[in-house]
Amino acid sequence: MRTDKALSLLSLAMKAGKLVSGEFLTEKAVKSGKATLVIAAEDASDNTKKMFTNMCTYYKVPLYFWGKKEDLGAAIGREYRASVALTDAGFRDAVVKQIKSE
Repeated sequence: MRTDKALSLLSLAMKAGKLVSGEFLTEKAVKSGKATLVIAAEDASDNTKKMFTNMCTYYKVPLYFWGKKEDLGAAIGREYRASVALTDAGFRDAVVKQIKSE
């Protein structure tokens, strides 16, 4: 299943220190220009989705609504995560490839 590959890549990115998670750290990464990709969970609140849509549009950072909060959290060793930001272009490209191939 392709979802497993994308989640595995997120796990690797976390271990490599190339991923930040949680609303505050994701927002900080986007605004500081470090984020190369933001993934928000499909089951995140409408306010969270709107905030990330507006922010990522303004700062020109790719945004995907993908996965569930529980799955994103489990992939990076946390409980629940509504948003994650990748800070490495290589991981970004690999994750986007997996998400688009679903």
